[in-house]
Amino acid sequence: MDIQKFQESMYSLIVETSTNLPKDVRRAVKSAKQRENAGTRSALSLTTITNNITMADDNVSPICQDTGLPTFKIKTPVGVNQLEIKEAIRNAIILATKGGKLRPNAVDSLSGENSGDNLGEGLPVMKFDQWEKDYIDVRLILKGGGCENKNIQYSLPMEIEGLGKAGRDLDGIRKCVLHSVYQAQGQGCSAGFIGVGIGGDRSSGYDLAKAQLFRSNEDVNPNEDLRKLEEYIMETANELGIGTMGFGGETTLLGCKIGVMHRIPASFFVSVAYNCWAFRRLGVKVSPETGEINEWLYQDGEKIDFALEAEKAAKEEVAAAIEAEVEAPREIILQAPITEEKIRELKVGDVVRINGRMYTGRDAIHKHLSENPAPIDLDGQIIYHCGPVMLKDEEGKWHVKAAGPTTSIREEPYQGDIMKRFGIRAVIGKGGMGPKTLEALNEHGGVYLNAIGGAAQYYADCIKSVEGVNFTEFGIPEAMWHLNVEGFTAVVTMDSHGNSLHKDVQQSSLEKLSQFKEPVFK
Repeated sequence: MDIQKFQESMYSLIVETSTNLPKDVRRAVKSAKQRENAGTRSALSLTTITNNITMADDNVSPICQDTGLPTFKIKTPVGVNQLEIKEAIRNAIILATKGGKLRPNAVDSLSGENSGDNLGEGLPVMKFDQWEKDYIDVRLILKGGGCENKNIQYSLPMEIEGLGKAGRDLDGIRKCVLHSVYQAQGQGCSAGFIGVGIGGDRSSGYDLAKAQLFRSNEDVNPNEDLRKLEEYIMETANELGIGTMGFGGETTLLGCKIGVMHRIPASFFVSVAYNCWAFRRLGVKVSPETGEINEWLYQDGEKIDFALEAEKAAKEEVAAAIEAEVEAPREIILQAPITEEKIRELKVGDVVRINGRMYTGRDAIHKHLSENPAPIDLDGQIIYHCGPVMLKDEEGKWHVKAAGPTTSIREEPYQGDIMKRFGIRAVIGKGGMGPKTLEALNEHGGVYLNAIGGAAQYYADCIKSVEGVNFTEFGIPEAMWHLNVEGFTAVVTMDSHGNSLHKDVQQSSLEKLSQFKEPVFK
């Protein structure tokens, strides 16, 4: 095999997976958009999402700034040198990272050091199988940390929140899968997709669950019991009212695929791999002689071009909102430094547009600020939970290539104390935060703003310049970037008066979940 050609093929696969959403996923997003009520927060989110998909197409840039942990599933004919394939994939990963198609995400678990090129112990993940066919089948999924953190595993029998006892039968499995959707809320960038693995041990069960995400979203399960369960979950999960980004709404789940394997008598695991709406997985058939791509996978059916539909959809949404007499949310301009008085005027549901300066800060920054002084004056400022994709030009100037929000709940142990200590007035992220932060917002006069998860191109376009950076030693995603923004849009979901949309949606969806306690499958 021409290994250089194979490396080029793998580079193409990585770039396409990161920047070009598959056809079946696009159709699922379009269906969700059509179901959503015009003028709602979820409708606004889906419009932003579809705009972001178009911008990623046009810019050939990452759909989401968290390009995840690359996982390859590779099937080779007997006799193909898998060691050469591994080396070619590693080289392609380095090139894609250098070109800003992947964010450097490989972090040493003990030292915290970022390798800078997405390579490290066990990374990228490559799983090989041999088969009798005469071509190499390579499939890649880029699954970000926000949705990866919402994976969940159940050990039956057990008591499940909202649903009661779940036994070792199909109905017990049903309860596990429903609960997995409920517990993700908006933290995994809903509306999402799930892969479910029934059986195996703890590790093989998760492998089986993730393998389901490589199925077409529109295929039909050959196992009749699992087909019925998939259909039931799709219908029922969308009655929970969690909605896009956890804002409430008509669509919470975009796809459900379930697989089964044998187990030992003592163990009964149900494993769920949750994936965000930015469902980045593609595949190729490669010639083992030339190393060239012969066919792209997941390309059946119509490809939705959201750019062509945007103008028509906008007119229809306005007309529907007027007909339904939906009250438009307030839109408020924020520019730091922000006063406490200005923050106290904001309430849950307000849409804010931010102009001026904001600072990124993720896990490493929050831990550092909990123990050390800030490198700059943060009084009245805005912190953005974001790990952007950054590239430096020939003149040494930094440019933002992708910049959507990360999941905020990871900062719950630190956020409230840091806001009060440094005078921070607003925090931007996704998925909401917990009671400790909500209490601090009330006491201090702060606000939590929910940006649209995965909309990395949309928000990168709002960033007009990079004015500085601190803590580059933490790695690009974890550094504190000083950003000048214009028209940066987010929704107030936690205000300074003790109100939290996330808390309300979680409570209401739990009440709806509890309606499905009674057995459905015998």
